[in-house]
Amino acid sequence: MNKDFIHVKDFLNNQKNTSKLNKQTNKNHSTQSKIYTYIESGQYKGKKLLLPSLEKTRSTKSIVKSCVFNTIRQNLRNKIFIEAFGGSALMAAEALSNYALKSYAIELDKNAYKIAVQNSKIDNNLNVIQGDTFEILPQLVEKLTKENIPIFLYLDPPFDIRKGFEKIYEKIYSLLTMLNRNNLEKIIFEHHSKIELSQNIEEFQKNKSKKFGLTTLSFYQNTLKN
Repeated sequence: MNKDFIHVKDFLNNQKNTSKLNKQTNKNHSTQSKIYTYIESGQYKGKKLLLPSLEKTRSTKSIVKSCVFNTIRQNLRNKIFIEAFGGSALMAAEALSNYALKSYAIELDKNAYKIAVQNSKIDNNLNVIQGDTFEILPQLVEKLTKENIPIFLYLDPPFDIRKGFEKIYEKIYSLLTMLNRNNLEKIIFEHHSKIELSQNIEEFQKNKSKKFGLTTLSFYQNTLKN
């Protein structure tokens, strides 16, 4: 294995077991090393994806990612997948691997965006957009609605990582009410387990919820599309 790369699990273990005496040395090493993970299912299974600094973004855990795609895989083929607050475009890449028609990742952080662009090389249908989800998402959904293709929206807002996100869920609720939802088929939230999301968001109804420690997945179905 290339010595310049370190798997995310190994990276976390190294960080946890580092002694105070060697803290600065290992800090420099972890900064220089490239952290990566793998696509876990579908046509690109086993392909390596880079991850941004774990200090600035919160990558989706493997068990959480598996739950998402085990739940939506059968209905994802030939649909559009949008990953808001996209980090390194991990979920968008996994969606394409599971035969989404095309996918989009929106990320504000410039360093994470650059890594997402590198990851997008896995498939020409993976589109990465640098910018604020609250500004970009309404424009993107409006544009894609003209294609008349069902859209799966994945929302993974920051928590515990960035300051100023105390009211992030209220802002997202407000954002969803403003979106053109005509072609939105599913909305999936990855959120803090302390947050209890509403059973209904406009015409969307929560039909599944799964907790993984501090992280919970909530799945919403457009009741007008049933």
